[in-house]
Amino acid sequence: MKNILEYLERTRERYPGRTAVDDGRVRFTWDRLADLSRRIGSALAGMTQPGRPVAVLMEKSSMTLAVMLGAVYAGCFYVTADPRQPRARNLELLELLEPAVTVAGERTAQELREAGYRGAVRGPEELLLEKEDTARLWKIREDGKGTDLLYGMFTSGSTGKPKCITVSHEAVIRFITHFTELFGIRAGDRIGNQAPFNFDVSVKDIYSGIMTGAAVVLIPRKLFSAPPLLLDYLEEKKVTVLIWAVSALCLVSSVRGLEYKAPGTVRKVLFSGEVMPLGQLRLWQEALPHAEFVNLYGPTEITCNCTYCLVDKNCENVEKLPIGRAFPGREVFLADEEGRPVAVAGTIGEICVAGESLSSGYYRNPEETAKRFQVRRTGDGTEKLCYCTGDLGYYGAGGQLFFAGRKDFQIKHMGHRIELEEIERTMETISGVIRSCCLLDGKRSRITAFYTGEVLPGTVRAELKKRLPAYMIPGKFFQTGQMPLNANGKLDRAYFRKKLEG
Repeated sequence: MKNILEYLERTRERYPGRTAVDDGRVRFTWDRLADLSRRIGSALAGMTQPGRPVAVLMEKSSMTLAVMLGAVYAGCFYVTADPRQPRARNLELLELLEPAVTVAGERTAQELREAGYRGAVRGPEELLLEKEDTARLWKIREDGKGTDLLYGMFTSGSTGKPKCITVSHEAVIRFITHFTELFGIRAGDRIGNQAPFNFDVSVKDIYSGIMTGAAVVLIPRKLFSAPPLLLDYLEEKKVTVLIWAVSALCLVSSVRGLEYKAPGTVRKVLFSGEVMPLGQLRLWQEALPHAEFVNLYGPTEITCNCTYCLVDKNCENVEKLPIGRAFPGREVFLADEEGRPVAVAGTIGEICVAGESLSSGYYRNPEETAKRFQVRRTGDGTEKLCYCTGDLGYYGAGGQLFFAGRKDFQIKHMGHRIELEEIERTMETISGVIRSCCLLDGKRSRITAFYTGEVLPGTVRAELKKRLPAYMIPGKFFQTGQMPLNANGKLDRAYFRKKLEG
C-alpha cells in the first residue's frame, strides 16, 4: 500500500463499529471517522490543490483528527499548530506555509483576522456541509504516490525562524509497520495519547491505531496537572499502551501519583524525547511490574524514532539506559567532526541516521535541508543519504549505543569539554533529586544547576564531588519547586536561562 488512507479504509472494513478515537467528550467509530474525513476531504479538495499544505489550528480532539485525515483525502498534507501559542508565532507559520486554506475554531479564526491574516480560514462545521465526492477523492488517490507528503511539523530553527519538517506517506507506513510489529500493538489495544498533535510522539499513537485498529484515547491536557484525575481517566478508559514523552511520565511519578493508583490495564510503556531519570523509571516499573518498558530515541526528521531499547525489568544496577539498536530498515552510526565513522567504544561522535523513513526535508527551505541531510560514508563503508541529528553518542563496552547529549549543550569550561546532560544525569542518581537542569552562566563563568527534590544543595554538591571531576561540579545550586515544560513537553531550558539572565 502506498497511501495511509488505504490502511484507514482497511481498518474501517474490519472494525466498522469499534472505537477509533475518543477524546473524553466525543467518540468516533472507524466507520464514522472515515465518513467525516471523506466529507471534509471533499470540501478541501474544492479549495486547494493536491500537494499543498492545509494548516490546522485546532485544540486536540476527535474532530481535529478527522480534519487532519480530511486534508489527506484531498491529496494535501496537514500541518498542525497550537491555537494557544502567540498570534505572532502562528502568523509566522502561516507566512511560511502559504496554505490555500486554514482550518480553525471560531475563536482562533477571529484572532487571525484581528491580527491581519488575509488567507482563507474555515471551520470544521462549514467543511462538513459538503457532500462526499467519491469520484474526485478516488482520482486524487489514483494520481498519488508513496512519496507524497502526509504531514508537516514545525520545530524551532537555528536562525530564529521556525522550520517545517515534512514526512511522506511511505516513511510513516514503513516506520509504523515496524513499530507495531516489534511492540505487538494490536486491534484490542487502547492507546493513551499524551502528546499534542503538533508533536511527533502523537504520530505513533494516531497511525498505530489506523494500521492495527487499536483505539486512540486522547487525554485532555488539563489532566496532566492533576495526576490522580489522570490515573482515574486511564483506568476508566482501560488504556493498555502509553507512548509518552519522558516528562509526562515524570509529572506523574515525581509527585507520588503512582502511590495513589497504578494504571493496572497498561501493558506497555514506551518513552522518548529526553533521557529518562532512572529513579522515575523504577517507580513506574514497581507500579506496573508486568508491563514492558521501551526506551525510544530519534528526532522528528527521521520519522519519530530510529533506535529502541527493551528495558530490563531489573535495572537496579544500571547507571544509564542505552538507546539500543536501530529499527529495521535503518542504519544508525556515529561520525566525528570530519564526518568519518566512529567505532571505538567510549569515543563520542554525532549520531547519524540512514535508510528508510527519513523525512522529506524542510518545507521551502532547501539550504537547511542540504545542511542537515548529507551523503555520508556509513559504518559499512558505503555512501548514503543521512540525517545528521546534532545529538552526540558513544558505544559502550558491549556495543550498545548511548546518548551523550546535544552538540549545542556541550560547553568548554575550565579548559575542559563538558556535556551538561552528563551532569544532569549524575545529579538524578542522587537520592532525593527528581529532575535537574544545568546551564553555563557565561557572565560568572560557572555552571549553574537547578533541581527539584527534597535534598539540600549542600548534600547534592557533596554527592557530586564523589562522582564527577571538580571541573564538572556546578558553582551554584538552586532548589526549585517545578521543572517547567515547553510546548513539546520537554524540559523548558529557556525558562531557566531567563532566570540566570534576570
